[in-house]
Parts: sequence; structure tokens; C-alpha cells
Amino acid sequence: MIEIIDLHKSFGDLEVLKGINLTVSKGEVLSVIGASGSGKSTLLYCINGLEPIQKGSIKVDKVEVHAKGTDLNKLRQKLGMVFQQWNSFPHLTVLENVTLAPRIVRGFSKKDAEELALKQLEHVGLGDKIKSYPAALSGGQQQRLAIARALAMEPDYMLFDEATSALDPELVGEVLDTMRLLAEEGMTMICVTHEMGFARDVSDRVAYFHQGVMEEIGPPSQIFGNAQSEQTRKFLSKIR
Repeated sequence: MIEIIDLHKSFGDLEVLKGINLTVSKGEVLSVIGASGSGKSTLLYCINGLEPIQKGSIKVDKVEVHAKGTDLNKLRQKLGMVFQQWNSFPHLTVLENVTLAPRIVRGFSKKDAEELALKQLEHVGLGDKIKSYPAALSGGQQQRLAIARALAMEPDYMLFDEATSALDPELVGEVLDTMRLLAEEGMTMICVTHEMGFARDVSDRVAYFHQGVMEEIGPPSQIFGNAQSEQTRKFLSKIR
């Protein structure tokens, strides 16, 4: 599981996470919603060790992420992360993009890495694009390539940072369908998202963040149908 206790994170004088307590169990899908600047994406960066924290604790399978002795490169093999921008290597084919990390980080042979990459590219619906270069793909296909690249490390957890926010509206559905598929297969996922339909339909729980505080967390039926917090109700009334 991922266990977060009293997490505080600041950028200079600006405190962006103000004492977050959260546990995400194996197989759970958690969607994190809230206005821009509420600390949602920063939470993912802290979980993955990409940002230092000022106070508190984050444990992934009982390993303290921010402890001095933690091997972050090894820990990140458990944590697949998909960013808003897909960050492919433009000079490499789709297949080469996906085989890169298994070969370099995990020491796979070229043959084994390609077998794994082909499996994950088929998984996300890009099995026919293996010889293409990223520039020849649509935005939705490039984001699915980013998901395949993360999955090729065979992570235990997937972190999605607004994976559809940079896409044209007509391309959003294909990426959300891929994320839905992973959820159905039992992947543990934390999804920072503006897609309320996805949060409502796919999540086990939804957390609403407001100004660095986790204002409310509960099943989608509670958050969308019977929110306990006035701030949650106010936020949802603006986006419906």
C-alpha cells in the first residue's frame, strides 16, 4: 500500500500541502480532484520522490520514500508515472521508446525487452504502430505510448498526473479507455484528473483537495451525490 502521514510540502514560503493523511490500498483506484493549485500534482511528485518534503512520511510498501538510505531508482520501478506531457524520445520508434527503460534500468536483453514492449503496446492499442516515430502519432496515441512505457517497468502502482489535460477533446476518450482497462485489471492507481465522469465511474474513492488540504474523501456516490464539505459542493457546482 501507499501510506501518507502528516505530509507537508512548501515551495519557499508557499505551503502547498498542509498535513495530508492518506492510505491507498493494493488494487484501489483513487481519483484526486480540485482546482488548479490545490496541491494535487505535487502530491504525486512527492510520492514518487521527485519533490522533497518538509515534514511527514510517505511509505510505499513500507519503504520510506524520503529516507536518506532509500534507493529511489529501485523504488520508482514500483511506481509508474504518466505526466501531462508525454515526453517521448522523438528520434526513437514507438517500440524503441518502450524497450529503453527495461533494457537500461532492469537489464533486460534486447529480445526480452522487445517481447515485453510488444505486449504492453498491444495492451494500449498501439500494436500496429511499433515502427512509427512519435511525431507520426496523434496526441492520444502519444499519451498511450507514455502509458505503455510506464507499464513496461511492470509497476505495482500507476500515478496519473492529469493525463488527458493536454489533449484535444476528441482524443481524451481513448486515453481514459486505457486507464479504465487498467482499473478493471486491478492496477492500483492514483489519478489526478479533471475528468469527473471518469472519477465518478471508475474510482473506488475520490479525494477533493482545496488549498493544500484534503477537504473530503469518500466513495464517488458520496463526493458527487452527498458531499459533506461546503467547499466540495461549491467546487462541483462550478464544473457541472
